[in-house]
Formats: sequence, structure tokens, C-alpha cells
Amino acid sequence: MSMQKQFKKTAFIDCRGKTLELGKRTLIMGILNVTPDSFSDGGKYYILQTALDHATQLINEGADILDIGAESTRPGHQEISADEEWGRLEPVLKELVKMSPIPLSLDTQKAAIAEKALDLGVHIINDIWGLQKDAGMAQVVGAYKSPVVIMHNKHDTHYRDLIGEILRFLARSIDLAIKSGVPEDQIIIDPGIGFGKTTEQNIEVIRRLDELKSLGFPVLLGVSRKSVIGKTLNLPVEERLEPTIALGILGIVAGIDILRVHDVLPHKKATLMADIILGRSKGENDEI
Repeated sequence: MSMQKQFKKTAFIDCRGKTLELGKRTLIMGILNVTPDSFSDGGKYYILQTALDHATQLINEGADILDIGAESTRPGHQEISADEEWGRLEPVLKELVKMSPIPLSLDTQKAAIAEKALDLGVHIINDIWGLQKDAGMAQVVGAYKSPVVIMHNKHDTHYRDLIGEILRFLARSIDLAIKSGVPEDQIIIDPGIGFGKTTEQNIEVIRRLDELKSLGFPVLLGVSRKSVIGKTLNLPVEERLEPTIALGILGIVAGIDILRVHDVLPHKKATLMADIILGRSKGENDEI
């Protein structure tokens, strides 16, 4: 990765009535898991009021987007039915749609869940299979003109050309989104750290993040507390904050636009400093 990387000019994403400004500074996506089996927070935010309190904390700490998920995607996770997923999501989303000043992103791989959430007023869909698992997902996000995060994923870890295959997967997803009616300026890509990749492959992707910019779309990076850190440094989940921040800063140097994290405030401080050094933010009007 080169410090010479030039950040693109400021751009805007219309999030169904709320706006995200890209390029001025790194945006922070705060994670809210409403699952009983999340790998990183152990279902702490499974109860409605606890989930809403945590959402408020993430917003107050400076999150630019709130990403809500009700199905664990950790390695070895057990898939749940659409009914169970919606049962976990509906009470939380109903309240958050009314109270959140920032865009709400829904982390789901099911078109039926995405449609219900968009109907309720959610702003962004975050699909860990890049619109390529559920045949109806592209049509749903296209019909609602919803911004979409399309992530690379794979059922195995066999690659002949790691970055090339990731780029081709994402290019297919981008094409699928556009053909389904999603405006080009509402597409965000994610290399899928921790999904369909070994520890060594995850490290290579992080090392070569700048190559994702060749697709011409904003890049989201999610490395928060992930196993690539645990396996590399032999650290339990609760001791992965500092390495998570380090990987996030490497991502910013490589040109990523959004960081998806559990710990908003420490990342807010770190990214602001990095953005100032890189000339992406002057700092005067930014608040911690």
C-alpha cells in the first residue's frame, strides 16, 4: 500500500432521505448485533431496551451509520429462518427508525427480510453475499432505490488469483445491482475480511486494499475483532481493539471510505487523526 494514494473527491450517497458524505473524512459504521450468539458481544444486545441503549451509545459516540444484524455470520454459525430473524429485528427497527438521526443499515442475506426492513424505513442494505445468494435481493434493493453494501464471500478458501477473483465477484455484484435499478452512486463494496478466506488470505487482502479502488466505488472495511487478529496475535475477542484500530488505519491509508466497527469512540479518534495527516480533514469542525 502506498502513502501516495489519492483520495477521491467528496461524493454523496442518498440514503432514502438521509445523506452520507464520502471523501471528506472516514465514516464510521457502528455495529449493533441483536443475536443471542454473536461471536464478539455474546448476545449482550439481544433484549430490546438494551439494544436501543447501545444504539444510542454508538450514535452519541459519533457513528455515521448504524448496522443492525440479527443473524450471526461467525464461522460455524447456525442459519436461522426468516421468521426468526424478523422476530428479532422488527421491535428494534421500529424504534430505531423513529429515533435514529443517522442512516440505518440492515445486515441480512435474505431478500424477504430486506424488503420488510426497507418498508419499515431502513436506509441501507448490507448483504454479505453481494446480491448473489438470494435471487430476489437485487430486485428488492433496486425497487426501493436503496443504497447497498455488496460484500465478497465464498463457500471455500481455494483461489488461483485471490484479488482478481474478489474483483470479478464484486464486478458481477455491481452489474447485478445496476441492472436491477440501483443507482451507481449508491453502491458500496466490501472485500469480506473473514469470509471465505484463510488468515493468510485475509492478510493479503488487507495488504492490497488499494487495488479495490480500481472498481471505482466506495470501499467499506470490516475487520473489527475478527479472527484474522485472534489467529495472528493469539488474542481473545475482548483483547482485539488495538489491532482492529491498526488495521483500520492501514485501510484509510489504502483509500477505504467506511470502517465497520464495534468500538465507535476509539475509532473516531484514530480515524480523525489519520484523516488530518492524510489531508482528508482539517479537523477544525470535527468533534470527538
